Amino acid sequence: MSRETEDLNRRLLRARDAMDRAYAEPLNVPAVAAVAHISPAHFSRSFRAVFGETPHRYLQRRRVERSMFLLRETDRSVTDVCFDVGFTSLGTFSRTFREIVGETPTAYRRGHGPIVAPHCVQLAAMRPRIGAAEISPPAAAGSPAEAADLSRRPEVSSFGEAPAVAASVG
Repeated sequence: MSRETEDLNRRLLRARDAMDRAYAEPLNVPAVAAVAHISPAHFSRSFRAVFGETPHRYLQRRRVERSMFLLRETDRSVTDVCFDVGFTSLGTFSRTFREIVGETPTAYRRGHGPIVAPHCVQLAAMRPRIGAAEISPPAAAGSPAEAADLSRRPEVSSFGEAPAVAASVG
C-alpha cells in the first residue's frame, strides 16, 4: 500500500470517527470532508470505496444502531428516540429503521428486550448486517450468482454523489 493511500485511509478514519462522535448532530458531507481535509466529492467517492457505503448511509446506520439500543434499554417514546439520535423527521426515522432492521421501531421494541450479555457480545449481536431492503425474496434470486448480483445494487444517497458500484479495496 502506498504512502498516499495510507494517508487517505487515515484521513477517512478520522472523518468516520468524527461522524461516530457527533452522530446525533446535523452533519453534512462538506463538514465531514473538512475533517479529512479533502473535497466533498472526493470524500464521498473515497469513503464509499474504502468503507463500502456512502457517508450518508453510514451515518443513518449508526443512528439506527443507537436507536436500537435506546428502544431496547429505555422507556423513551419512539419520537424521543428519533430526535435523540439525530433524525429530524419521525417518518424518515421509521422508514430508515425499517429498511435497515426489517421491522418498525415499535415492533422492534415489542420483540426485543434488554440484552444481558457483555457489551462486546451485544454490539456483535445487534449490528445490522444487511439492510432489509437489500434482502431479495427467494423467487427474485434463483441462483447464488443472481443473489450476489442483486446485492451489488448502487445505493442512492441524499449527499448528492453519483451512484456507483463500490470499488473493492485490498
